[in-house]
Amino acid sequence: MTTIEHPIVQLTAVVAANARIGVRTRIWHQAQVADDTVIGADCVLGTGCYIGRGSRIGDRVKIGNHCDVFGAIIEADAMLSPHVVLTEDRTPRATRPDGLLQGPGDWHAHPVTVRHGATVGAGARVAPGVVIGSHALVGLGAVVLRDVPAHALVLGNPARHCGWVCHCGHRLTSLLACPRCARTFELAADQLGEQAPVG
Repeated sequence: MTTIEHPIVQLTAVVAANARIGVRTRIWHQAQVADDTVIGADCVLGTGCYIGRGSRIGDRVKIGNHCDVFGAIIEADAMLSPHVVLTEDRTPRATRPDGLLQGPGDWHAHPVTVRHGATVGAGARVAPGVVIGSHALVGLGAVVLRDVPAHALVLGNPARHCGWVCHCGHRLTSLLACPRCARTFELAADQLGEQAPVG
């Protein structure tokens, strides 16, 4: 069996000449990858997604169909479900006070950071500068205006902390145990950490 080591880019995708794409990454139909973007190995960029200038995407990241990623930092093993929007401009305007269209020099980027193994659910919106903690889970359609702790489950508009999730994505019980993979956790100073296995 032959292993494909180069990226696979569909003919209708548009990838900037200076973007760096890792091995075995697949970029699907009508996706756009802007200038100065780095995408790791074994990633999947879905149909119609947009990856903005200066974005940094780690290995094994899945970005669903029609996501808009404006200059974000997405660490390895993270996932953006379809129609997620990660914004970066805290003071968006079409024009400057003198009436001219704003250009790249007229705003300051505040990129979203999605930490290792986190998932952002379909249709969620994340405000500029927000950090989604490792293995956190942002629920469907949530509007995230503040940082999300590692392993936290957040839901709603505005998103609120509603529980904790395991590495595997399942919600933890009231005893901070995973019903699927039997991992157990403990909470200290509002930070969730995995307990070492007994024995």
